Amino acid sequence: MNGGIRCWGKISRRAGRRFLWVAWCWSVCLIAAVRGDAAADRFVEIRQFTPDIAVDLRYHGSNNFLGRPVQGYAVDRCWITLPAAKQLAKVQAELRRFGFSLKVFDAYRPQQAVDDFLRWIKEPADPRLKRRFFPSVTKPQLLADGYIAARSGHSRGSSIDLTIVVREPDGRAGEELDMGTEFDYFDPASHSEHPGLTPRQRANRLLLRTLMERHGFVHYAEEWWHFRLKDEPFPDTWFNFPTSGPPGKR
Repeated sequence: MNGGIRCWGKISRRAGRRFLWVAWCWSVCLIAAVRGDAAADRFVEIRQFTPDIAVDLRYHGSNNFLGRPVQGYAVDRCWITLPAAKQLAKVQAELRRFGFSLKVFDAYRPQQAVDDFLRWIKEPADPRLKRRFFPSVTKPQLLADGYIAARSGHSRGSSIDLTIVVREPDGRAGEELDMGTEFDYFDPASHSEHPGLTPRQRANRLLLRTLMERHGFVHYAEEWWHFRLKDEPFPDTWFNFPTSGPPGKR
């Protein structure tokens, strides 16, 4: 009889552990679903929110340092958190008055894209792309020097890469202001206060930085194009939905 009780006790404990495991899995799924719903409510597509902001989503095509579309960017939609979009619209309003416009290269970046960057580092370098984007460093140095990391603030949804362009009379985006280097040029020349800049290039970078900081963005000094919303809504969450959109907005 005692043996039967011990056996039943073992079965009960195993069943209890299994129940707890199933309950934990369900709770994780529920939390993920809630986070997904929260993301859907807190993310907007930049051109839908402020239609006259120009977007050149570089990782959607091949005009980037990989020379090909990046994983997670199959759809040409540029997402950002709603609080960041609201502040970005204020920057655009200031520029619009003087015949200029923002031009966005990247905003929200799924974690799967960052993982794609890490895989690309292990591949042989294309000499043409190396000369254009990272002439003074090797691929492994891009990781060691912090140009590329295993996690990106872009995946939290409130970071953005952008420049300023002239607005044509018909409203289209025209020529980019001369910032001294192009976007994603992995070199000290991209540092905001690089000493080799011309006065015009320095003034153009200062204009972009001044407007973005005035409206709540923090500048990353090693990349003239990179800014992050100071009061970002998801400071500890890295998202992975593709550019087709967050759950509920695809």
